[in-house]
Amino acid sequence: MEFERFVEDIKNNNWNVFGVEVYENGELTHSFGDTNENLHPIYSATKTIVSIAVGILYDEGKIDLKRCILDYLPKEKVEKMSDEQKDAFSIITVERLLTMSVEGLPFVAEGDSFIDFALSCKLTDPKKRGFNYSNINTYLVCVALSEIIGGDLAEFIEYRIFKPLGIDRYEYGRCPEGYFYGSSRMKLSVNELSRIGLLLYNNGVYNGQRIVSEEYVKMATSVQQMNREGGYGYFIWKYKDGFSINGKLKQKCYVLPNRGIMITYLCHIEDDSCPLKESMEKWLLSE
Repeated sequence: MEFERFVEDIKNNNWNVFGVEVYENGELTHSFGDTNENLHPIYSATKTIVSIAVGILYDEGKIDLKRCILDYLPKEKVEKMSDEQKDAFSIITVERLLTMSVEGLPFVAEGDSFIDFALSCKLTDPKKRGFNYSNINTYLVCVALSEIIGGDLAEFIEYRIFKPLGIDRYEYGRCPEGYFYGSSRMKLSVNELSRIGLLLYNNGVYNGQRIVSEEYVKMATSVQQMNREGGYGYFIWKYKDGFSINGKLKQKCYVLPNRGIMITYLCHIEDDSCPLKESMEKWLLSE
């Protein structure tokens, strides 16, 4: 591993990287830039945190991933749906949402009620499993979790995930109806996103404390739905022989348990090119 060469590439190319951390066998070995001081948008990496919340409730027997999502949503919202929409959504399970395998959902919800918008979307073919990346999937899961716990999902995440991870500074967003949004709109530091990665790297344990079961972590980080990027788990992406937590504009936490390596960086890089990733793989992952 040649970390300094990676840092040189960042500096020489003026890549807008806020900070980088590298962990080897669970220990921080290299860092660059702002890894602790400031919070930065993590965008869709927020989805992985929602997945962990799902896992906690799954472990407690409070959510069945094979049940229809409508079973967990507010009854008054479901009752407003047309018979056609109820039929279409009747075969959409929690697991289908977690794996982004519902065709027909647009990327984002709109209007004053994201729930009503989501439940009025015309599904292309409800029975067909095709990868369709949509923030609506995560949002509906967040509403379901809020209903299951009978309270604020943000507070649940704070006490059941962030507190045991030692994360005491974060920002998040809500939908117009007040639910924790969950698809994006969260800010963490580089080091705090690394803690999420370490929790998954250690199969649900952080600093000796079990937060979510190994069973759920294995399911969430395994390929459950194929896509052109190589596969998708439960709001977690397949990456090489491990997995990754991803957000737009190059927010990344690459977790490679078999190699004992984890790499986190937060950035603001708007183009779709991959030189940062290529440099990371060349200097940090090459054998």
